Amino acid sequence: MQILINGKPADIVLEAEKTIKDLLAGLEKWLEGSGGRLSGLCIDGVETTTGGLQQAFELKLENINSIDIRVSTLDELEAQALAELIKYCGLYADSSFEERQQVRKDWEDSAAYRFLSAEIKDIFKMSCLTFAGEGIPAAELGFAANERLRELADPAAEINAMEKLAAETVKRMIDLPLDVQTGKDGRAAETVRIFSDISEKIMRLLKIQDQRGADLESLKIEDLPVKKFLDSFGDALKELTEAYRNQDTVLIGDLAEYELAPMLTKLYSGVKEFILNRAGQ
Repeated sequence: MQILINGKPADIVLEAEKTIKDLLAGLEKWLEGSGGRLSGLCIDGVETTTGGLQQAFELKLENINSIDIRVSTLDELEAQALAELIKYCGLYADSSFEERQQVRKDWEDSAAYRFLSAEIKDIFKMSCLTFAGEGIPAAELGFAANERLRELADPAAEINAMEKLAAETVKRMIDLPLDVQTGKDGRAAETVRIFSDISEKIMRLLKIQDQRGADLESLKIEDLPVKKFLDSFGDALKELTEAYRNQDTVLIGDLAEYELAPMLTKLYSGVKEFILNRAGQ
């Protein structure tokens, strides 16, 4: 039997493997080490996508002449799933109330739905609420998914585009205690939300670098390894959330102005420099 990986002959010698499932189990460590994921099979010239893999797993190797194992990177699979979600958002937005039930069912039966449930949990939860008619509008969910696609396509452009927003957010954090004290609750809540959103975006862009083999251990922020800095940053953000919930204006002021605002400045600058250096910019 001829075994190929993405169309190229693979140096694989069968031993005790009897089924396709046995063969793929032996490749599991190789896939993990290469950062790849199984995305489909071509068995004797017939394509089998992720939706039909379970049935293909039980096929006996002795009855197969050739098998081409399709492997994709995590980035590629994320992009495919997000693009599929955007398509369903458009279908849902353009459908009648009755038609939306079928759109929702088709979405929940899709490979993209299963992938997002395992790999991009926040977008997955948003999609579940939207297609149940309980979350943000489908068009807004599509915008969120499109932002994630841009992050995958060009992290350097995304981190560059954030510079003005990051600076404005730092200023708003410094003003946060005054907003709370003067009863500007709407503005204060918006500031906390923007701060959380921009922090999460920086984390996502950093995660993409990790997925692509970047040496994150070499990244230091404020003379700390990035992991330790992020742990401190996360602890301070949790403390701010609790202080805001308790309306502890003194603690809110100290955390926002003296800890989180400067930490965001340093986090953004450090991650931006790291991403741009990797992109050769």
